[in-house]
Amino acid sequence: MNATSITVEVSVSPGIQYFIVGLPDNAIKESIQRVESAIISTGYHMPRQKIIINLAPADIRKEGSSYDLAIAIGILAASNQLPIETIQQYIFLGELSLDGKVHPIKGALPIATQSKTDGFNGMILPAVNAEEAAIVSGIKVYGIRTLDEVIRFIKGKLQIEATQINIAEKFEQLLNSYELDFAEVRGQENIKRALEIAAAGGHNVILIGPPGAGKTMLAKRLPTILPPLTIDESLETTKIHSVSGKLPSSTSLLTIRPFRSPHHTVSDVALVGGGANPQPGEISLAHNGVLFLDELPEFKRSVLEVMRQPLEARSITISRSRFSVDYPASFMLIAAMNPCPCGYYNHPIRRCICKQHVVQKYISKISGPLLDRIDIHIEVTPVEFNELTESRPSEKSEVVRKRVIKARKIQEQRFKKYPNIHSNAQMRSRNIQEICIIDENGRNLLKKAMERLNLSARAYDRILKVARTIADLEGSVEILNQHLAEAIHFRSLDRENWSG
Repeated sequence: MNATSITVEVSVSPGIQYFIVGLPDNAIKESIQRVESAIISTGYHMPRQKIIINLAPADIRKEGSSYDLAIAIGILAASNQLPIETIQQYIFLGELSLDGKVHPIKGALPIATQSKTDGFNGMILPAVNAEEAAIVSGIKVYGIRTLDEVIRFIKGKLQIEATQINIAEKFEQLLNSYELDFAEVRGQENIKRALEIAAAGGHNVILIGPPGAGKTMLAKRLPTILPPLTIDESLETTKIHSVSGKLPSSTSLLTIRPFRSPHHTVSDVALVGGGANPQPGEISLAHNGVLFLDELPEFKRSVLEVMRQPLEARSITISRSRFSVDYPASFMLIAAMNPCPCGYYNHPIRRCICKQHVVQKYISKISGPLLDRIDIHIEVTPVEFNELTESRPSEKSEVVRKRVIKARKIQEQRFKKYPNIHSNAQMRSRNIQEICIIDENGRNLLKKAMERLNLSARAYDRILKVARTIADLEGSVEILNQHLAEAIHFRSLDRENWSG
């Protein structure tokens, strides 16, 4: 996630061969052909001599095609076609086409951050990436389209205005540009309430219901009621998407919380990250946002189990024999599933054709430890015709979001002395004992629920966390019995009709 400065050193001496050293991958080894064609197409001379290109430090493996522009400039400077003094002030990035055009790169934002740290005067990179890099203040960013523009700029024959971004203004413009809204959902008031509680406390949710009940529709609208990204969160999220090459070309800064919805055929590596050339996975792309897993039992067991540790730690460590990388993974998990293979178990009208043991086998595809890490289990029932045709407008996302922000502000004050905790869902057992205090009546209520539903110790903690969030939404200092009762209600999969 962080950049490292690589120095391109070029030596031109008598001979006829070209060499690239410093642990380059195949894309870099092939760059000499692209560079040669681009230099000639631009009207400059490619030396017919021995050229050694070293990428320092030589013990770090280099990957990708973004070194093309720096190599071309290095060759031109080493053959006295460009002034060496000028080029040392800049970072050069870009992939060259055969006719000298400069193509976009990945990771412009973290590279700009490192360039500023290293004390460079400016960056010269593709115009498409200029706005993204310009988000970092304190370094000049010059967007270019061709190798010829770079050469003329270095020689002082072309003036290029440094790209400037008013980050606060841009952030404000894009802050509320949601395409979806809670007001579009008819009925399902209890589900909306559950998602409001989840958003207020950062809790994980699983929605269980028949096909067509609106599980996916509701999940997609969850980001619209979450608190807006802070500028720091926005920069962090943008950095992850930039490194992964997933940053939309239409924006240089992500201002809306990400919503990732991988298909159930996703592999372990695609979900958590890694691979031969490590890349962030879906859980990191959902950092500061929502990861939605539809048809949860259809995911491979191994894929679901690798999520258990990131759900607790809020980060993922990818370890290999020669290196280890850490990716952030602080996301809200929203899962959806049918209650059985036919989809109509516990349906109020339609009859389920599945045997009881088939239903249990279907539910058991999701392990107990994973379910325990999901704070809210909620059963979704179909919307009745009267609710579908009701003319009374539903509550807008903006209204719900104001209540969520108010509850989050209470939590910010509460967790000021805990640097790594920002919401109720992130509380540890020690914090729960200090913060989620209940009276004797509350303890008796919780004891009966624990005994009847056979809940684990982790489920006990989850109920207290959710109850604390419900109290925060109501502005209550204490956790009351009604808050506990509602929190217990959100453990649907622990009830007798699901446990068999």
